[in-house]
Amino acid sequence: MRFPFYSLRTGVIARLAFLILSAMLLINMVMVKFSEKDLIDAKLQTGRLLLNSIEQKVGNHITSQHRTWAQLKSDSRFKKEINRLLRAGGFSGALVVNRNGAKVLEYGSWGEREQEGLSICRDTLVAKRHSCNFSGSIWGVIWLANERVKISSPLLFDGRFLGAMTIYAELKPLYEKLRKSEKIVLIYILLNTIILVLFGIYLLSRTVVRPIHRLLSITEQFKNGEPFPNLADSSPNEIGRLSRSLNMMLKRLDENKKELKAHISSLEKANQDLRQAQDEIIKSEKLASVGRLAAGVAHEIGNPIGITLGYLELLKDETLSKEESRDFLKRMESEISRISQTIRQLLDFSRPASGEMEQTGIHDLIMETVNMLKPQPMMAHIKIRPVLQASKDAVRADPNQLKQVFLNIIINAADAMTNEEVSNDEIAGTLIIKTIDAGDSIELRFEDTGTGISQQELAHVFDPFYTTKDTGTGTGLGLSVCYRIIEGMGRSIRAESTQDEGTTIIIDIPLYHEGSRTPALERAGDKEIVV
Repeated sequence: MRFPFYSLRTGVIARLAFLILSAMLLINMVMVKFSEKDLIDAKLQTGRLLLNSIEQKVGNHITSQHRTWAQLKSDSRFKKEINRLLRAGGFSGALVVNRNGAKVLEYGSWGEREQEGLSICRDTLVAKRHSCNFSGSIWGVIWLANERVKISSPLLFDGRFLGAMTIYAELKPLYEKLRKSEKIVLIYILLNTIILVLFGIYLLSRTVVRPIHRLLSITEQFKNGEPFPNLADSSPNEIGRLSRSLNMMLKRLDENKKELKAHISSLEKANQDLRQAQDEIIKSEKLASVGRLAAGVAHEIGNPIGITLGYLELLKDETLSKEESRDFLKRMESEISRISQTIRQLLDFSRPASGEMEQTGIHDLIMETVNMLKPQPMMAHIKIRPVLQASKDAVRADPNQLKQVFLNIIINAADAMTNEEVSNDEIAGTLIIKTIDAGDSIELRFEDTGTGISQQELAHVFDPFYTTKDTGTGTGLGLSVCYRIIEGMGRSIRAESTQDEGTTIIIDIPLYHEGSRTPALERAGDKEIVV
C-alpha cells in the first residue's frame, strides 16, 4: 500500500507549487533588476538636473552679478541654497573647479574621495562633456551592486566656459528602499502561489486525478468470474482515450482468458493422453524384455530341475545311508533355491513400476541387473566389467525404472557384440560399466566393444522405432524408452560412438544430498565379473 505522501495528488501539488513559485520568483528577480536600473537612471537624471541648477546659479552669480569664486565660497546664503538642492536631489556632495582646474567650491563631506572627485572634474574640464562614474561594491537587493555614483558636467553659461563640477551620491539608501518593498512583494508572491496552487489542485483533481482514481478503483475491484465492468468515458481528452483503451484491453483480456482456458484444457488432455501412451510404450517394452528373458530363464530353470529329479531317483535307493540321503537333500534344496531366486528376479522386474521417487543406490541396481542377466544365453560370450569408482552413488529415483534402463542398455550392447562365429570358450566382446564422480552428480558410462554406430545414425538412436538391428530382431524402443525414463526424472542421457570401435551410453544423475557410498561398492569394488 502506498502512503498518501507518494500519491498522484501529492506529487501534482508539490510540482505545481514548485513551478508556480519558481516562475514568480524568477519574474520577481527580473522586475527587481529592472526597478534597480530604473531607480539608478532616475538618480542619474536627477543628478543632471541638479547639475543644471547649480550651473545656472553659479553662472548667474559669476557673470551677471560679477562676483568672484572667493565671494561665492564665503557666501553662506549661496552655500545653504546649494546644500538644499543636494539634499533634495539625494546627493551627498559637490565639487567645482575653475577653468584652470583649481578647486573653488566644495559642498558636503568628500573626505578621502575628494582627490577622486577633483580628478573627475579635471577630466571633464578637458573633455568638456558630461560623464558618469560608478565605484565601490555593496550588497544590493539580490546580488552585489555599485556603492556610489559620481556625475560630472562642464560649467557653461551664456557661452562662457567657467569650469567643471562633480556631484556624488550614495546608492545604499536606494537599495534599502528596494529591499523594503521586496518584502511586501515576496508576501504577495507567497499568497499568489497559495491561491494558484489551490485553484490548480481543484482543476487537476477534477480533470486528471479523479478520473484516474476511478479507473484504478474499477481495475482493482475487477476479479476473475465477476461481470465485466463498464469503463466507457466520452471525454475527448487523453483521460477519455485512456478509459476507452483500458475498456478494450480488459475485453480482450477476458476473451484471451477464455481462449487460454480452452487451450489449457486441451493441452492437459493431450498431455494426459501422451503420458498414457508413453507409459504404455514403457510397459510394452518391459513386457518385450521379459519375453526375451523368458527363454533364458527357462534354460536356467531346466538345469536345476533335471539335477533335482536325478537326486530324487537316487533317494529311491533304500541302500543309501542317512548321511548320503541328507547330502542329496541339501543339494536338492540348493537347486530349488536357485530356481526360486531366478523366478523372483524375473517377477521383480516384470512388476509394474510405482513411479515413486526414493533414495536408491546406483551400484546395487547395477549389480542386481548384471546378476539377473548372468544366466541368459545372450550373455554367454560377453564379459562385463563393473568399474564402480564413484565415492557416492545415492540418488533419488524410481529403482524399477532405472533397472529397466540398465537392462535395455546392456541388452543392446550384447546384441551389438554378438558374433555367431565365436566358439564356446571365446569372448565376443566386453562391456565396461563405469561410475564416476561428477561434482554434484554421478556419471554412468556403458562402454561396449561392438560394431559401433555411424554419425548419421547416432543422431537418431533415441528416436522411437529407430533401430540398426536386422528386421525382426528389435522394436526400436529400447533406447527411446531409456531416454523417456531418464528425461522424465530430470536427468540426461547421451550416446557416443565410432564406427567399428564400439558405443558408449552416458547417463548423468544428480546425487541425493544426504546419500553416501553404498555397500554395493564394498562388495563389488573394481573387480571384473565374467558372464
